[in-house]
Amino acid sequence: MRTGLRITAYAAAVAAAFTAAYGVGTNVDTVSKPAAHSEKSEGGHGKEGGGHDEPPGGEAGGAAPAGLQVSADGYALDLKTPRARAGERTDLRFTVLKESSGAPLKTYKKEHGKELHLILASRDLTTYRHLHPARAADGTWSVPATLPKAGDYRVFADFTPRGADAKVTLGTDLAVTGPYAPGKLPPATATAKAPDGYEVRLTGGLTPGKPREVTLRVTRDGKPVTDLQPYLGAYGHLVALRAGDLAYLHVHPNGEPGDGTTEPGPEVSFTATAPSAGAYRLFLDFRHEGVVRTAAFTVRTGGAAQPSAGETESPHEEQPHGH
Repeated sequence: MRTGLRITAYAAAVAAAFTAAYGVGTNVDTVSKPAAHSEKSEGGHGKEGGGHDEPPGGEAGGAAPAGLQVSADGYALDLKTPRARAGERTDLRFTVLKESSGAPLKTYKKEHGKELHLILASRDLTTYRHLHPARAADGTWSVPATLPKAGDYRVFADFTPRGADAKVTLGTDLAVTGPYAPGKLPPATATAKAPDGYEVRLTGGLTPGKPREVTLRVTRDGKPVTDLQPYLGAYGHLVALRAGDLAYLHVHPNGEPGDGTTEPGPEVSFTATAPSAGAYRLFLDFRHEGVVRTAAFTVRTGGAAQPSAGETESPHEEQPHGH
């Protein structure tokens, strides 16, 4: 049975077309050669984790684009390590500050088993990380990260303050030093490979301003995967970023494991409404046999051709998930 999933776009006020800057440098997707990683345990999302209905945003809702502001809704993101070096482990440290007092926020509501989700993405959308940092008693968050190549990165902190009704997504820049040549956005394709023989096929497409169903089907060595395991309280976890401005969309399944109707694969489906025409990069995290893997897709809207059934995207370098 297909599982419904609703995208509520946080994003964005200006349609961002892909520019010539993405044509400079190599055409190698540096999110290539994924390295799968083990997930020992992940919490469910139940009532404390909040529902899946997120506040409307983007062009349709008239709200400010999510992730494009360093401060919003009374909170500010203070990145204490604004620079890193390519290929070297860096302990990223940051705090979320209350703008009213300047004091660190120390109380959070759990969303999908975590108090805060940290997303890192390179400006050319070829490198992606979904991390779960640890919070110290003074409110400082930290997490180790090794980024494979130099360039400009965007850091997104996705959280809900305890007692608040709405989620907050803040964003700031991270400079990664070293030799730099931006990669091209990978082409729109219908199939993406993941490590250990996994393949994810995308059917459907995105239409600006109109809801459309998109389905992701997981197979391994050509056989359907019917025993996906919960990851962050669901059978699939999706992050979408718009090329050009990296407007941020964060989506989760409406159904959840154990609800009596949601099946553990092979298909995970969602209903998506793109906030604008343009190119988007979709990152699907799924867990099977204790390991979380990521499949990445490029999707174009606004009349651009959608991937045909025969097109396959190259394997991409995996994005380790921190905890």
